[in-house]
Parts: sequence; structure tokens; C-alpha cells
Amino acid sequence: MTGKPIISPAVYHIFREMMMELSGYNIDMMYAHIHEFAVSRQMEQTVQALSFARKMHSGQYRKSGEEYIIHPLTMACHALSLRIADDTLISTILLHDVCEDCGVSPQELPVSPEVRRGVELMTFTVLEGETKDAAKRRYYDRLGENKTAAVTKLFDRCHNVSTMAGTFSKEKMKAYIEETREYVLPLLCRTGERYPDLAGVLFSIRYHITSVIHAAEHILRTDDAEKKQALFS
Repeated sequence: MTGKPIISPAVYHIFREMMMELSGYNIDMMYAHIHEFAVSRQMEQTVQALSFARKMHSGQYRKSGEEYIIHPLTMACHALSLRIADDTLISTILLHDVCEDCGVSPQELPVSPEVRRGVELMTFTVLEGETKDAAKRRYYDRLGENKTAAVTKLFDRCHNVSTMAGTFSKEKMKAYIEETREYVLPLLCRTGERYPDLAGVLFSIRYHITSVIHAAEHILRTDDAEKKQALFS
């Protein structure tokens, strides 16, 4: 979804420059970094997931125009930067959108049942006769029951809120922030309560997400106020 620019031209230009910096991440360099790390730590599933994800997402692009593979690669690099060397988690991060976006079943993934389960839980579905709101509640409830899936979702939201300014319409951005507050931050809290060993990682993720959405909300409020003032001036 592209939509109209969500903010005034001057501020939009600043956000666009930030987006260009994010876009400057070199896919090949990130791929090589993850591969080298995985090989050095004997993370065999990550090595398999890395090549499989790149193959499956080939030819797909994000709303920003970037190759889609940059999304799971950035998430994986983020996790590695926080000293997470969990083969199951990194593999799930790399594959988390493959089933939903590439028409691949969990059983086809070249990984363990645990990773397949994590990817399956990350795949959003609406059951027959189910409303989208009910499906969303079910989705987040199930994520909270699985450590790997929950943490994957949190890294996913980190990257998505970081890139929403240049691609979402104003309305979409507000709805995404609302969903983050209603579902994602509570998921983060529940995950922290259930897995105290993740305290440091979850603090970093929470700080990242809340910093971005606070800044975005301020910009949105300022833009609304400026438009209202211009309307009556």
C-alpha cells in the first residue's frame, strides 16, 4: 500500500532520507555476514534457511521498492547484533514470511519441526466464518504460546515500524501504530514475564518500537494541526 504522503513535504523529505539510509544496507553483505556467523557457530538450519529464503523471495519486493529479502535479512542481523546465536530463532526469522507470501507449506521448509511450527504461527490466516479482528486476536494469542514465534514477531514489528513512514498512507500508519499498541506491546510484556532470560533483548526491542511510534505520532499530530490551521487561515 503506497497511498499519499502522510506528512508535509519538508518533513516527508527527512523521513525519505532516513529510508534511503535503511535502503543502503547491502543485501549481499548482510547475507554473507549471516552465513559466515552461522557457519562459524555450526548453525546448520540457519545456513539452509538463508539460501531457501533468498530463493523463495526472489522477484518479490517490499512496498518501498526494495527486494523483499532485505526484510528477513535485516531482522536476522538485528538479532545477531543483540548476541542471539539461537539456530532455531534465526532460522524462523529468515523463513517467517515464506509460507504466507510464497505459497510454501511448513512441511516443505528444510528445517526442524520446531522451526516449521514457528513459521506456521507467524503465518496470518482468517478461518472460514471468522472476522479479521477475531483472527487477529487468535493470531497473537497463539504467538504468545511459542517463544520462538513471539520473538520473531517482535523483530518483525521492529523492522516494519522503522520503514512505515515512507510507504504507508497516513490512515494505514495510524492503524498500524494502534495495532502495535493493542497487540504487539502486550505480546512483548507477556513474553518478558514468561521468559525472563530475554530481558535484555526485549528491552532493546521495546525501546526501538516505542521510540519510533512516539516520533511518528508526534509527526502525525503536528501534520494534522498544520493542515487544520491552514484550512482556517
